[in-house]
Amino acid sequence: MRARSHLALAALALLTVAIHLLTVVTGTQFYLTQLTMAAYYGLVVIGLGVLMGYAGQISIGHAGFFAIGGYLAAALTTRNLSGLEQVLPLARLESLGLLHHGQDLYGDVLLTVSPWAAALCAVSAAALIALAIGIPVLKLKGHYLAMATLGFGTIIYRLLLASPYFGEADGISEVPGFTLLPAVGGLGPLVVSGSPALRVMNYYLAWGVLLVGMLLLLNLIRSRAGRALRALHSSEEAAEAAGVDTARAKLRVFVLSAVYAAVAGVLLTHYNGGIGPSEAAVMKSVRYVALVAVGGMTNLWGTLLMGAGLTFLSLRGVFGTYDDAVFGLILIAVMLFAPEGILSLRRILRGWLPGTRS
Repeated sequence: MRARSHLALAALALLTVAIHLLTVVTGTQFYLTQLTMAAYYGLVVIGLGVLMGYAGQISIGHAGFFAIGGYLAAALTTRNLSGLEQVLPLARLESLGLLHHGQDLYGDVLLTVSPWAAALCAVSAAALIALAIGIPVLKLKGHYLAMATLGFGTIIYRLLLASPYFGEADGISEVPGFTLLPAVGGLGPLVVSGSPALRVMNYYLAWGVLLVGMLLLLNLIRSRAGRALRALHSSEEAAEAAGVDTARAKLRVFVLSAVYAAVAGVLLTHYNGGIGPSEAAVMKSVRYVALVAVGGMTNLWGTLLMGAGLTFLSLRGVFGTYDDAVFGLILIAVMLFAPEGILSLRRILRGWLPGTRS
């Protein structure tokens, strides 16, 4: 099983390279922009896929965690902190070299948090918030849990719309690039940025992050903790009888999925150079849940392919103004004909074809 997973990851890596080469040959390298964004959204979906498919917990608030990561990273790297250098946390960051000194458009002093420190703060905040709401909320089950997470997502959305600090309806723009690694030797720096000159680098970076995220989740599923999650999904009562600490298991995977969403939010915000409140909208969370369902609740590969694939088509405007309607129709069709996910269609069709039934 492990060898097959590694082969599948290698195949996906080769496919990533092949797609890039195809865009070069056909002169369609501009597709790499949407493919990069699709990879980051795919990171959210596979994290949610583990929560839904293996822990059996439905969250309709994960767009909120994405927005927490993106908005905090954007605010900390763009909002001027000049004059607050002596505040204890900022003084500590200053001593560690984690503050950035510059000038704004008017030539005034601009003091912001470095992207690395901002990213760590944003992801940590998302994890702590997930922990805080997960402890009481995960005691609920089924649609009660879904409604509670929906409430969380709605709160985040309304707070962002009402807060001048977060730009209200306009969101936050002019977010700088995120230098992950400085230049070393003859190699240039590794920067998360939407600059056309860095398009190819960011394409491989985004899909590399998605592949690493997938590898970590596959290892989790095969581990002892993963077996406990599968037992929990089958029957919570049976899992408890077998000695599984179900409350802790659910909380851990809930926080993990929130971290995946926050990381995606941070990276995509730096890539796009900004973020708006639509990223926290309820329909975003509903779409993430729909992508998991279409890919297959317990099929991470299906979740990844559908999450990245359908998102790419949506970003390219293939569905036009009927975007949400098309997603809804796809979800209905999959639930009717392939409730285990779209990749199960092959097995179903094989059973329908003449001479294929056992």
